[in-house]
Amino acid sequence: MKTFFTRLLFSLTIALLAMGTLGMLNEAAAQETKKRVSLTMEEAIQIALVENLALQNVRLDMDNANAQIKEGWAELYPKLDINASYTRNVRSANPFAGSDAGGLFETLGFINWLSFNEQARTDADAGTEPISINEYFLRQQQGYQNAGIVFESSDNPFSVPNMYMSGLSITQKLFDGRVIYGAYGASKWLKPFNEMAISRQEQKLVDQVKTGWYASLLLKEQVHVLTQSVQRAKRTLHEVSRQVTQGVSPKFQRLSAEVEVANLETQFVQAESAAAGAVDNLKLLLGIPADYVVDILDHLESDLDASFMGVSTAEAMITALDRRPDLRQATIGVELEKIQLQVAKSEFLPTIDAFANINYIGNVPDNRTVVRSNSDDPFSFTSSERDYFDSSYWDRSVNVGLRLSWNIFNGFASRQRVQQRKISMQKSKNDTEFLTQAIRVEVESALRGVRSAHTRMLNQQKNVDRAELNFKYAEARLKEGVATPLEVRSASDQLDQSRLGYLQAVHDFLVARSAYETAMGMSDSGIN
Repeated sequence: MKTFFTRLLFSLTIALLAMGTLGMLNEAAAQETKKRVSLTMEEAIQIALVENLALQNVRLDMDNANAQIKEGWAELYPKLDINASYTRNVRSANPFAGSDAGGLFETLGFINWLSFNEQARTDADAGTEPISINEYFLRQQQGYQNAGIVFESSDNPFSVPNMYMSGLSITQKLFDGRVIYGAYGASKWLKPFNEMAISRQEQKLVDQVKTGWYASLLLKEQVHVLTQSVQRAKRTLHEVSRQVTQGVSPKFQRLSAEVEVANLETQFVQAESAAAGAVDNLKLLLGIPADYVVDILDHLESDLDASFMGVSTAEAMITALDRRPDLRQATIGVELEKIQLQVAKSEFLPTIDAFANINYIGNVPDNRTVVRSNSDDPFSFTSSERDYFDSSYWDRSVNVGLRLSWNIFNGFASRQRVQQRKISMQKSKNDTEFLTQAIRVEVESALRGVRSAHTRMLNQQKNVDRAELNFKYAEARLKEGVATPLEVRSASDQLDQSRLGYLQAVHDFLVARSAYETAMGMSDSGIN
């Protein structure tokens, strides 16, 4: 029995080891399938400028603007239209119905019967007798049948079942104020308007990338600080354990040190998760697939240039008003509103078009048989087939001319549209003035914020130096048995807080500097 349980325990151990090994292999394989990329901040910015979907949409607006410009000029090109139609008259109306002409056509058979009987009386044949009108119609129908001629019934003697029509129309606009002013204004102002929009969106995107990048660096540095904190706490635990073993320190101090290590390790895991989340957000901003592993190569303190803060607030405002693309865009927007006002006023002017039309109309009956009766025998018929393209079926027409259209009165609608454009132009001017004031406030606030952040960063650096010196003294006193573990932990906490505070101050300075660059309308390469 003892041997059985020994073997069972050994088998379970082997199985657990195998499962653990298999899990590690699967994890390693999963890591190998993920693609890794190492980036600097400048590289991340360049990727974002290409792959960011929001920026791509703004660039598509530029393409749309170019298409609108071409559309505007296209209105001044000649217009060429081709039309064709086919009509099948299943039952055509008689245009002579209800008139004397209608009655005339209804009595044509009667007239022919009278003519036949008159000829029968004068043919010098004593055996010829006049016939009734019904007999005349019967003989006539029999003659048609003998000749193999079948007529479709119709109430309209002039109707043709098949009607064809085709035409070519050319129109050239000679003058239209709305089209001319609109196309000219769009060609002159619409492209730079969208260029300024793209430039400003790029600047905002660079600021977003930098802000996300600095956040990722901050969390990365915090993980490093917590790593050092865990290491210090473990050294303290080791020293306290030694003193407890020697009977110098009570056991509760070891327990307290163990709790401190556990708490710091928990904070470390949380910081790692937060750092990974920041990198994921950065990947989304850069347009990098989620299955990529991004390694950040920079350090939070790699670039702390603050030489630009020597510029005065007045100088900064002048520079910002000259560089800001959105202010230029607003100014161009006023010019576009002026163009729209001219377009509205042009409604009071006439439009002139030249045109030319070529039409080809055909009336082709289903039965193209020509019926001929023998003059000697009115009840004997012959027939022949006409071609589909017989000249008697088709007709051509050509016309050219000028068309002038001038609206004299439309209920003051044009006047109201002019008034609306004047209001829109004034609103655009007001928006431009408001943006100018907002830029001044933004620059002043950004410059004040970056100066304040720089001061805090310098002060925090001094605190780090003092905290590091204090921890060295506390750790040395602990080894000598003069200081308690609580004092060491207090010194370690102060060191952690001072380092984290310094890192936060560095982060705030970098973010404030990026905001200042964006407020100034500077390029993505940094301060220039």
